[in-house]
Amino acid sequence: MEATRKKEIKRKAASFRTKCNVSQYGIIDLFKSCEGCSFKLLRYPLGEDGNLGFTLKKEDDIIVFTNTSSRLSREIFTLAHEIGHVILHMESIDSFIDDSVTISGRSTDEMEKEANYFAACLLMPEDKVREFLDLEINDFKKNGLSAMDIARIMSEFSVSFDMVLNRLENLGKIDCIQKVQLESERNQRRVSNLLRSVGGNSRLNEASKEIDIPHEYIDYAIYNYNHKAIPMETLEKVLECYHLTIEDVNDRIVQYSEAEDDLDDLIGGLAD
Repeated sequence: MEATRKKEIKRKAASFRTKCNVSQYGIIDLFKSCEGCSFKLLRYPLGEDGNLGFTLKKEDDIIVFTNTSSRLSREIFTLAHEIGHVILHMESIDSFIDDSVTISGRSTDEMEKEANYFAACLLMPEDKVREFLDLEINDFKKNGLSAMDIARIMSEFSVSFDMVLNRLENLGKIDCIQKVQLESERNQRRVSNLLRSVGGNSRLNEASKEIDIPHEYIDYAIYNYNHKAIPMETLEKVLECYHLTIEDVNDRIVQYSEAEDDLDDLIGGLAD
């Protein structure tokens, strides 16, 4: 990635960050910060083997989806990655589907690399990382970092242990040998234990299983059912998310029988 492009992405990430509720260092709730943005955010547990997220342009709407079956820290990074696609790429591409390859940085696709860089700049800006190391870690330059220090950074910036290591390495704060040592210490002590030891946010290491679907999605589901695009069972599952039943919308639906389907298939179909 060229230096000029990296600078442009960094500026755009900083601009989006100004719209977020930020603590001294990290974004407090990236999901809530997306309210009122130019895209609709859907959160649903697709299962651990499902795609981590996708971004889809559908007519005049942009839909961002995150899989809440993944660990919260990974879901937050996935959302930041998808926001990167919205801001950087949606004028030329209609959809992006992201899995463990694209989110972990193993993809060779340039747009996926850019979205990951955007996410890193959004969640862990270089100036805030430097400030945290200077003010919150005792004798960082002399003593280096421990796995407990990484857990503190992880909790403060609401990111994963691996993302902290990758970001610190990319910023030149640790080298590859120190990274391997910290990974080894992490494997011995486990992230959940490290978070508890530092009084950190243990939810970051757990899947939220959250279901959060915009209210407009009811209209979309009813429209698809009436045009025989989804079965009754899928419509019922959508309505359950809003604590509604078929009887509550009976005057808006066409009565017919259809083979059973699943909400997972509907959401997957949005990304096709």
